[in-house]
Amino acid sequence: MRHLLIAGVAPLALALPLPARAQNVATTPAPTDAAAATDAAATPGDDIVVTGTATRSVAQITSTEIQKILPGISPLKALQTLPGVTYLTADPWGSNEQNISLFVHGFNAQQLGYTLDGVPLGDQQYGNYNGLSPQRAVISENVGRVLLASGAGDLGTASTSNLGGTIDTFTSDPKATFGISAAQTVGSYDATRSYVRVDSGDIGQNTRFYVSGVRQRARAWDFEGYQKGWQANAKLVHDDANGKLTAYFAYSDKAEPNEDATVVSASQTYQPYIRPFLYPDFTGMQAYLANRLPYNNAASYAASGANYSNYYSAALRTDYLGYVKYDWNVTDRVTFSNQAYFHHNDGVGIVAGPITVAGLPQLFSFYYPGVAGSSPTAPTNLARLSTIFGGSGLATRTTEYRIDRVGGISTLRAELGNHTFELGGWYEHQSSSAYRRWYALDVANPSSPYDRPLDLADPLITQYGSEIRVTEIQAHIQDAWRVIPTLTLQAGFKSTFQHARQRVPVQPIPGSFSGSRELPVGRINTDEWFLPQAGVLWDATDHEQVFVNAQKNIRQFQTSAAAGLSPFALGSQTLFEFFKDNAKPETSWTYEGGIRTRRALDLGPLTGFEGQISYYHVDFSNRLLAISPTQTITAIISGAPIIANVGSVKTDGVDAAATLRFGDRFSLYNALSYNNSRYADDYTVGAAQTVVPTAGKKVPGSPEWLNKTVATLSGDGLELQLIGDYIGQRYATFTNDLKVPGYFTLSGRVGFDLPVSGEGLAKKLNVSVNVTNITDKRAASTLSIAAASGTYNFFPLAPRQAFVTLSAGF
Repeated sequence: MRHLLIAGVAPLALALPLPARAQNVATTPAPTDAAAATDAAATPGDDIVVTGTATRSVAQITSTEIQKILPGISPLKALQTLPGVTYLTADPWGSNEQNISLFVHGFNAQQLGYTLDGVPLGDQQYGNYNGLSPQRAVISENVGRVLLASGAGDLGTASTSNLGGTIDTFTSDPKATFGISAAQTVGSYDATRSYVRVDSGDIGQNTRFYVSGVRQRARAWDFEGYQKGWQANAKLVHDDANGKLTAYFAYSDKAEPNEDATVVSASQTYQPYIRPFLYPDFTGMQAYLANRLPYNNAASYAASGANYSNYYSAALRTDYLGYVKYDWNVTDRVTFSNQAYFHHNDGVGIVAGPITVAGLPQLFSFYYPGVAGSSPTAPTNLARLSTIFGGSGLATRTTEYRIDRVGGISTLRAELGNHTFELGGWYEHQSSSAYRRWYALDVANPSSPYDRPLDLADPLITQYGSEIRVTEIQAHIQDAWRVIPTLTLQAGFKSTFQHARQRVPVQPIPGSFSGSRELPVGRINTDEWFLPQAGVLWDATDHEQVFVNAQKNIRQFQTSAAAGLSPFALGSQTLFEFFKDNAKPETSWTYEGGIRTRRALDLGPLTGFEGQISYYHVDFSNRLLAISPTQTITAIISGAPIIANVGSVKTDGVDAAATLRFGDRFSLYNALSYNNSRYADDYTVGAAQTVVPTAGKKVPGSPEWLNKTVATLSGDGLELQLIGDYIGQRYATFTNDLKVPGYFTLSGRVGFDLPVSGEGLAKKLNVSVNVTNITDKRAASTLSIAAASGTYNFFPLAPRQAFVTLSAGF
């Protein structure tokens, strides 16, 4: 029996495969959202998907619709078509992790939770310490679907950061019959992506598997850097009467050159639209440094000020991820699922830039003192530093990462009468390290952004070295009680515990970080025993459904010495001990309610309507902020900020979405979102306790208004699709004194199924053309919010690009 799927916040899975297909998990009681999504993913042929109970707004987008937006797109970027979501990067695939900007209902990327088939992916902090990005954990074409809980995630989600909701990515299962899938994409800026997957089909005893690989290479649109890498996935599934065994493995090796954000401030007279690196023009770099040539639109390299360019910058990441899971059918009403996983990451972030910028002469003077009594920037000292660092006037800085994680997830579900009980737990042990090092850049043999410096030479300076160990434990219990056939009450709570410690094999020289003495050594433990959730789901009619939910969540302290709001990055043991005694983890109470509807219509050409409108309110407490003592710390030399609770945030918002269907050929989807997130408190900085007036100001980076439109016309093997995306104005500072205007972008796709012979080798052939940013809009994409008023940074919006994809099934 197929169950009715009530209304969607994006085009729904009905008779047609539609763009940004979203399905709201909300019908008859079932264990969890995640379990329902897994079941749904196993039956991709069903247009009306059987899903489970949800008393909150949950939407899904399927693999087919993800690839229509752009073949190879990041699973997170594909969510941009859903209401309430803002996802921006400077590349069309959404893969560049350095300049990702993700907001959901006013919460940023590090305040959301992420999983892959239930395995935690960490908080997506750039320079991650506890996970990896979804696009590294699975090849885009192997994604089964992505589930977004935009208000509050499932209690069993394995995450320590899901203040504002969860994003769960699910891999597709192996196919039941043998087959080979392949796709080749070529496009703008030398882009090429080659994908292949081999499905074994049933090899006996209901066992099947696939192996898959992809290679992507694409030049950045504004500099000579190539985003490139290899990925491989393998998955095995075995079903029998006792349960289901699943094993998965992923490998990713990725090189991602980066550019710097443009600095905007009253004091910065040179403000370019792009700020690319100059590699491989080493001769030109030397000439710019010597001011023998003008620099872009600046009279000289020196005149570019804070908007100088580095020679190169890049992120190199290698990941291995795997899990084994067994879903045991204890009885027809009791299931016991157990999953074990591991993850290893070896990464390095590299910047090769001038030794004269960003306070570097002062930093290097701690390691290579110059002439006594002279300034670190004196010509003789700079000349000496240049010789030490290879004679090029450049130095290479690295942050070298390692992550090792092992963990397990167990869930027991039981249906007892009108109750569906669930009891679950999650355990993870993390081991991570971060070492900051400086290397020479030899004028006679310059390095490249694709080299790991430690493989080429010994470092001149190891500025610091951090080793961190973390234990995560989480448990939850919940009950879904079907009071009457049309009314379900759901309630439960979770407990979460984080125990972390840091040792520092290499301490920085006191003062070499701005305002720092040392990295702290010691432990910090945070325990939260009771995080409740309660909700109601009411089938008001055969076509309308009402939901209400309230839930409390926590964001555990970040645990990195190299990035984020981490107490282990504080600049002294005294600050660390003060933080332990006084700081509290960020918490949120999320309240949401809404109504969904789905109806067939007979109004001339209009044959169907689906829609949802929901309201949410969030009380976000104990907001953490890194407050620099000097307000001048740069990204190159890092620094020692003070991390403090600076008050709360109040959020109110509305999401409204609808799909109009005109027969089987045309559909029109539109989603309108309003978000009002405001700071409730001022905060102070510096020894003088200067007040920063943020009370009543809007959260920067998060737009107040969003509107998404998707129009799809299909028939006779041809499909046309247009996606419009309006992002409203965004404030760029905490004090709201600077802002960037809103803008509208348009992308499109034309796809055509080529005729194939029944006796031919290929069973399916399709050619498609995707064009992004059709109007070639110039605008600010990701914003980097400054701690002080009067300044911010931005990354540019990628220009119009076109891609052609030929896909085949054999």
